[in-house]
Amino acid sequence: MKHATLRQLKIFESVARLLSYSRAAEELHLSQPAVSTQVRKLESHAGNLLFEQFGKKIYLTAAGSQLLQISRGIIAQFEEAEQAMTHYRGVSGGKLNVGVISAGDYFFPRLLVEFAGRHAGVSLNFTIHNREGLLTHIADNLTDLAVMVRPPTDLDTEAIAFAPHPYVIVAAATHPLAERRRIRFEELKREPFVAREKGSDTRNSMAEAFGEQMDDIHIAMEIRSTETIKQAVIAGMGLAFLSAHTISQEVATGSLKVLKVQGFPLMLNWFVVHRKNKRLAPVAQAFKEFLLADGAELIERFVPYRQ
Repeated sequence: MKHATLRQLKIFESVARLLSYSRAAEELHLSQPAVSTQVRKLESHAGNLLFEQFGKKIYLTAAGSQLLQISRGIIAQFEEAEQAMTHYRGVSGGKLNVGVISAGDYFFPRLLVEFAGRHAGVSLNFTIHNREGLLTHIADNLTDLAVMVRPPTDLDTEAIAFAPHPYVIVAAATHPLAERRRIRFEELKREPFVAREKGSDTRNSMAEAFGEQMDDIHIAMEIRSTETIKQAVIAGMGLAFLSAHTISQEVATGSLKVLKVQGFPLMLNWFVVHRKNKRLAPVAQAFKEFLLADGAELIERFVPYRQ
């Protein structure tokens, strides 16, 4: 193992955690062949197969399971060393690791640009996840800060709300309900919905909004991509329950309409989350304070909510 590299261990850890070469490649912003090559090189250094495949699924071998635990310890030590050195560099020379749920993809890069513009020399590592993936990153200490709608209840975290997050029901501009001024909730039960997958923050918010009547809603299709859901709604495949921050462009151009449903929008909040026992580097602390001070105003500027 003396010729193994930290990069190979990080790639191996990602594949082992996700049990997928393609998902690991997406997370690491690498091609799938590049991920496979590095895993094979690590197997060569280890002198053992680390994964075995049955059908389309891969599994860790006994050797792989043991190496995974060791790899996480090595990676954690390197990250601890990096964090310790970051404290001496201060904000301007620091590296910010931040993760966000997919709905934040529509404004978060611009928040990062604004923050970087105020702190020259900051290095940014920004990842986008569904809820499950982001919770894993928090639990495995792979991110300094997480931005999400529902903070975890089974992890020892600190979560502070910093901006409102409205959810709305949308339809194609040509839908019969699009121009109605007052829509009763009961009328939605006759409509097909194109929805995010179970377990996502958006689907959980939808269940909160509909309450006991969620079982009466006709989920015609589940799609993991918000962009694909919007295109399906525009094409006339049904209604959708979405974050208002994901649809500002389509509402502005008139391709989507926010329906005026009684009891909507559902108003939740964006939270900034981190482990309670995590020692935040100066750059992470500065970004947290930036979100609390200016996050709400900037989000409204970048993706204004239009009824």
